[in-house]
Amino acid sequence: MTAPRPAVSYREPSFLPLTVSTASTVAPRTPVHAIATRVDAAAAECWTALLAGCDAAVRTRLPGRMRELAEATSVYAGPAWWNGDGACHQGRIDRARARIEEAVADRDGADFAEAFVGYDQAVATALVRVHNRLRSPR
Repeated sequence: MTAPRPAVSYREPSFLPLTVSTASTVAPRTPVHAIATRVDAAAAECWTALLAGCDAAVRTRLPGRMRELAEATSVYAGPAWWNGDGACHQGRIDRARARIEEAVADRDGADFAEAFVGYDQAVATALVRVHNRLRSPR
């Protein structure tokens, strides 16, 4: 009699855990959450392609998806804040996105994963700041 094999559980990698969680909490009825989830899935596919050495089309789709997330975040924030007090957050997001795009172009999976930590933190921080601003009395 053979001993039963333990069930192996596989979980997709997550590149935007802070952003997806924050968006589901502070902006659940906005496009931000859905777009963040799509960017997270695209990042996982891109990372897999990078590690496998593939020239997958997903590598070219990821930058556009990240721009969609930045746009959705700016709409959630409002143009006055995004281009005013929030400009520092916009800059952090843009710099992190550029680093990810460079890692994709260089086919550097390790730098890609590391750059996503900064991108995730930048987007999540912007969402929290916007949420706090919207909730505080003027």
